[in-house]
Amino acid sequence: MNTFADYILEEEELDSKMEITYYLSKKAKIFFDKSVVFKAELARLFLNYSKIEVDKNFLLTACLLCNCKKVDNAQDLNKIHSYAKEGANYLREIGFGKRFCKVCEEINRYSNSNPRERESDIIELIDQFGGMLLDRPERIGFKPDEALVLLEHRNLKNEYNRYLHTFIDFVNFLEKIHINDTVNMTALRRLVKIYNETEELTKFIQKVIYEFEPKIDKLIAEQNKEISEEMLSKVKGSNRPLFSEETTRKILAHIQEEKQM
Repeated sequence: MNTFADYILEEEELDSKMEITYYLSKKAKIFFDKSVVFKAELARLFLNYSKIEVDKNFLLTACLLCNCKKVDNAQDLNKIHSYAKEGANYLREIGFGKRFCKVCEEINRYSNSNPRERESDIIELIDQFGGMLLDRPERIGFKPDEALVLLEHRNLKNEYNRYLHTFIDFVNFLEKIHINDTVNMTALRRLVKIYNETEELTKFIQKVIYEFEPKIDKLIAEQNKEISEEMLSKVKGSNRPLFSEETTRKILAHIQEEKQM
């Protein structure tokens, strides 16, 4: 008999995964709000950009469920330190495998789980950076460049995350892409604006999947095409020397030395 884990992992479309998680949250009272959807979209974009060899379906499912036992109370330090472990235990109960649960537990480092999984490092970056972009009761959301500085020099100052610099490159890439609607703004700020202006969770999911994603995917494809064309334009004609003059001199000198030996 299939478990809930089998059911959601067999569904490869992100919008359908979100719908399944939404109904699970209603039934099981797990944590699932707009911030989870926001971070899942960031993860989707990062995986498309980086081409890191991980199971995209596995990772996006983990993004939707790793905060399942989170509480929306920044003052409850005990819960902040324990929710990831509690969430991993709950996910194990509903049919997820040991490695999936370990990845979800490693969204933060409070359980001291080591060695860390590759997917865990990605989820950690998405969770921390994405969270800093959003408003909280005690502060307004940071700008992307500010969040990157805090991520690298405060949150992960004494920690090793194998994808940190790839993630920084991704954010800088995304900040160069502008979406023109009523106002011209970067893609990340547009996503934050949609988040702030859409109160209802299901409407936010619809706007992300059916409005934001098609636009950003098209713009990213155009940006990549421009970069490729720019790189090609810097290459001179096919008759140019294969090596630079300096490289040629070094090779010829080396050949001359071999002849004299």
